Amino acid sequence: MPASRLEHITRIGVEDMGELADRLASPDLLRLENLDTDLRPPESALSATRAAIDDDDANSYLPFLGLDSTRRAATALVSRHSGVDYDWRTQSLISAGGLSGILNVLLATIDPGDEVLLTDPVYVGLVNRVRLAGGVPRFVPLVPSARGWRLDRAALEAIDPGPVKAALLMSPSMPTGAVLDRDEWSLLAAFCLRADCWLIDDTAMERLLFDDRPLIHPASFPDMADRVVTVGSASKEYRMIGWRVGWVVGPTALIADVARVSLSNVVCQTGIAMEAVARAIDDPDDGIEAAVATWQERRDLLIAELGELVAAPPHGGWSLLLDTGSLGLSGAEASERLMRAGLAATAMENWGSAGSARYLRLVFSNEPVERLRGVGLRIRQALGA
Repeated sequence: MPASRLEHITRIGVEDMGELADRLASPDLLRLENLDTDLRPPESALSATRAAIDDDDANSYLPFLGLDSTRRAATALVSRHSGVDYDWRTQSLISAGGLSGILNVLLATIDPGDEVLLTDPVYVGLVNRVRLAGGVPRFVPLVPSARGWRLDRAALEAIDPGPVKAALLMSPSMPTGAVLDRDEWSLLAAFCLRADCWLIDDTAMERLLFDDRPLIHPASFPDMADRVVTVGSASKEYRMIGWRVGWVVGPTALIADVARVSLSNVVCQTGIAMEAVARAIDDPDDGIEAAVATWQERRDLLIAELGELVAAPPHGGWSLLLDTGSLGLSGAEASERLMRAGLAATAMENWGSAGSARYLRLVFSNEPVERLRGVGLRIRQALGA
């Protein structure tokens, strides 16, 4: 019998679709199922990684909280975006990827039975980590429209803040691509103040913003600096998925607690990767602006290709959701049909509340526009639309 903590830990779907797509090994298969990207990391990061292979200091458990250079760079990045002057020596640590950092923060901030606020739909990996830490997901809906996704303000106001001990939020959110505007962030900050809870800000995609939308950091709001903890990652913005380096920046006492969890969990980070991430963060030629322009072009093409199919346009990130429920199909049924038509895409069952099962995720970070052209007709034919 599995341990009881695994009772509500669900499969994410991507592992099945990715394995199937890899097995097919067809160059004609459109890979829209997984958050990989064909865009290269910064050259400075690649050079630093090559050098680290021959650096004996990179082959070490130490320092346990991460390289000083990486902590300095990550802390300065968070300070620039939030307007909060963090001390890298006491208010930051490096994690083995962003999601490892999020789990460590959850383990340091919530007790079994505590509620954690998340938007819905949401990445099932975040939901699973809340449950693994003993928390209870509390969903506030994101409402789709032809203009994008917006926070359900009435639903947020109806939530009892008493049981909520943390809010785990992401903007742009995955998988919707929803970007919280200033009013929405203000409402969420006010909720956290009423709940007297932590706000865990997953910033893995915070600069992947389309149509010149501004970056808004929740720690910049009044009275929020002492209750926001920022968890970042090199995977998405710097296109450094395989490096598995993230960071946690926040109030001193909390970071000390997260450090205790970290030392009892993954222990240390990827030694040969950390200096490369520091170089990427400090590199004025980090490639983020050009990458965003490329992904926005792909988003625009995909939305145009889908035509009258129901898909709220993402305002950032790497993916969008196709509402296959409007066609009388679950996401799983649509995924099966598309695979037979040569398109790999992941169903959103378990990615939030029960309503997420009506969606199919289409990732546009890994396929160039040349291969995406004509995808709308293929999707409509496969789904009988």
